Amino acid sequence: MQGFYNNIIDNIIARRITIASTILIVVFIVGSIGYHLIEGLAFFDGFYMTFITITTIGFSEISNLSSAGRVFTMIVFVMGIGVISYIASQTTQLIFESEIFKKRAMKKQLEKMEQHYIVAGYGRIGHRIAEVLKEADIPIVVIENRKSSIERIKDDQLLYVEGDAQDESVLREAGIKRAKGLICSLSRDQDNVFVTLIGRELNPDIFILVRTNEHQNTKKVLRAGANKVISPYEIGADRMANVILRPHVDQFMDRLRKDPDQDHIFDEVKIFEGSNLAGKTLAEAQIRQKYFVVIIAIIPEDKDTIQFNPGSNDQINVGDSLIVLGDVDRIKHLREQGCKDFRTLEERVSKHDFMKHINPHQSNTQSA
Repeated sequence: MQGFYNNIIDNIIARRITIASTILIVVFIVGSIGYHLIEGLAFFDGFYMTFITITTIGFSEISNLSSAGRVFTMIVFVMGIGVISYIASQTTQLIFESEIFKKRAMKKQLEKMEQHYIVAGYGRIGHRIAEVLKEADIPIVVIENRKSSIERIKDDQLLYVEGDAQDESVLREAGIKRAKGLICSLSRDQDNVFVTLIGRELNPDIFILVRTNEHQNTKKVLRAGANKVISPYEIGADRMANVILRPHVDQFMDRLRKDPDQDHIFDEVKIFEGSNLAGKTLAEAQIRQKYFVVIIAIIPEDKDTIQFNPGSNDQINVGDSLIVLGDVDRIKHLREQGCKDFRTLEERVSKHDFMKHINPHQSNTQSA
């Protein structure tokens, strides 16, 4: 979807080149046959005469031409020059129009976007976020004003709006009123705060996720209207400390993330109506025995609590979400056969109510 405008341009270019090339081939064929019939030249000699005529190289004729041959040479010249001029004009036109056409096509695509995520800033963090969301087929729009980053966005074939995310008109162009989420990944905390303020004003119902560099700015960002704040530096520092404090835990997590032969992941599954797990305890459901996955936690649909390390007598109900650890294929089997959840990842993300599951403590901090 995000490479939509590129595909249109590629098709137009290919079609025009094909038409021009076909016409040029026809001119060479007509010229070769014409010189053969008029002057009695061999076909290769006729082809050579056509070539030097069209290219205006200026070599002498193979033989003295008759009046009819000279008239035919002028006709070949006019036809050849016409085709070459057409190719040159189309190439020049495409060079100047391609960017304009891309922007027009992209603008139309942006106008159709809804339930998408806006990524403000395409630095190292913004690029990685966009990369992961794109792999999951989640619709995204990037806002960036640095030329080098915009070239990278183009290479990654993402929809984007060129401009400052702190500009209200830029956020509107990115479709913030129809967006599901705004991810602020700008390098400066004050810029992220300002974007958050404008974003919350333009769309009171949007989910806003913000990156911050300094821990002391977290409350400020929450007061500005953010729903969740993440500090990459704190997460990185904690991870480095855990390498020293809990080496085996770190080894386990590192194996999950990096080992190409390791298919185990943390994931979440939701219990739907008709599931044979609904209404059963963990002991009765026998999820580990049947699906070979580990239940880490149960998140009830109608409560704000999380049941960590649930016991065998804890019950599973329709609407509950299970946090699981296991093989990718087995988790998929549990999701579809056990939970009756046949949604794609894109559908699961688009239907998730992020605002409903915000930590109440965060909300209190935000309104303080």
